[in-house]
Amino acid sequence: MRIWGPLAAICLGTFMLLIDITIVLVALPSLSESLGASLSQLQWVADGYALAVATALLAAGMLADLHGRRRIYVAGLLVFALASVACALAPGMGWLIAARLVQGVGAAAMFTTTLSLISTLYSGRRLGLAFGVWAAVAASASALGPILGGLLTQALDWRWIFYVNIPLTALALTMTFRYIPRCTPQRDPARRLDVPGTAVFALGAGALVYALTASHTHGWTAAETLVPLAVALVALVVFVAVQRRTTHPLLDLSLFRRPAFTAAMITIAVGEGTVYGILPYTSLWLQSVQRLSPVGAGLVVLPHAVAAGLVAVIGGRWMPKPSPRLGATLGLFLAGLGVGTEGFLTPASGWPALVGGLTLSGIGMGLVFQAAASLALGSVPVERAGMASGTYSTFEQLGYALGVSVFGALAVGIMSRSLDGTTTDPHRTAQTLSGGGADTLLATAPAGQRQALDHTVHAVFATAHNILALTAGALAMAGAALTLWLVRPPKQPSGKASGTTRRPAEQAAPVS
Repeated sequence: MRIWGPLAAICLGTFMLLIDITIVLVALPSLSESLGASLSQLQWVADGYALAVATALLAAGMLADLHGRRRIYVAGLLVFALASVACALAPGMGWLIAARLVQGVGAAAMFTTTLSLISTLYSGRRLGLAFGVWAAVAASASALGPILGGLLTQALDWRWIFYVNIPLTALALTMTFRYIPRCTPQRDPARRLDVPGTAVFALGAGALVYALTASHTHGWTAAETLVPLAVALVALVVFVAVQRRTTHPLLDLSLFRRPAFTAAMITIAVGEGTVYGILPYTSLWLQSVQRLSPVGAGLVVLPHAVAAGLVAVIGGRWMPKPSPRLGATLGLFLAGLGVGTEGFLTPASGWPALVGGLTLSGIGMGLVFQAAASLALGSVPVERAGMASGTYSTFEQLGYALGVSVFGALAVGIMSRSLDGTTTDPHRTAQTLSGGGADTLLATAPAGQRQALDHTVHAVFATAHNILALTAGALAMAGAALTLWLVRPPKQPSGKASGTTRRPAEQAAPVS
């Protein structure tokens, strides 16, 4: 167990924190019915967690470097477990959203330490295998979330998607104390947590997601949208200025001078934002329009999970021998091709129309998780592993949070235009439909109009989903092209032998 014990402890925590991103997706209709949630509230349940993870990751990474990675990992597990209990006991949506934010903070402390723990506990061929196993867990967890959520919601109650974290956390803590050794960090007395940077980054990220969510209800020209959007932009400028002047910054911006590191951030953010950003609306289409059960909706996504997991494990056997660059580029391209394939639904389409695209995007994301992690940690010095891990995880969660928000705004806008002329209030009807309220619309319609309205609902949702999928696919392929360009081989100076010159980013290649 000297080899597998630490990896199992790390991967169990990773599985829990990532599965909680998507486990709520199939429970959204049940949440709406149980607690009377609006679309924006449902979005915050899914998005607020990822946003909290993203905003706390950089600070957690710095704390891990200062106080020890195992200690921060254990603290994260405890906060995550307590917040899960609070989520399960939530009497209303306000309580649930607040508890999800706290849960995200605990998850950030866990997530930011996983990659850096692996990079310090393993080396050589075992490092590649460990990355492959971790990537398989990461890839499959996000896709298995809807299945587990569907099983728990249908068999028990939506609250059990949070109660299930308690025994898993206890097991993860036991394995952590047993298998992961203590580490004594080399503390610099002058180094402290960058509190101003943490606060400004959290303000900017939160304001941006809030603005995107507010646009659903108020529109893009309303003050409720423009004010937080302006706050987000100002906060971003201030954050960059603070990081450039701080002796010990929360995020070392010089890391982005390394093309391989920048490519890793783009790869994971674009992959998460495109493939998983539209998954909430795919789940709503499966349940509210196709009328599948929560378990049925989760099982439709199973091919994606299986493909992602298998490819990530296999990739760990040969990465980085061919090239993490090849894996990242090919992964994003296949992910984009797969999600774009999901964009050809008709009003008569059923769930089988999605299976091929979901499988192909799973293959792509399996490569993305494996290759992007290798690029991120292999392009920085070992003493920056904690910051690199935290930055990688931040971009992953921000990609997902922004993807959900952007595609949510796009979905409401498309549905509103499609419903124009068919209802007295197209925008409100679009909000109800995009929030999983198709049955509500049909139930309140006159009996003689329900058949026609049902066809309209199928057509409107199919149109919106198609545009979301095709847009996501195009963005992923554009990201693949940018990654390929960033990590291109350097040009050889004339008169010198091939292989004598390498860019700084290429000098710190992942250990093989």
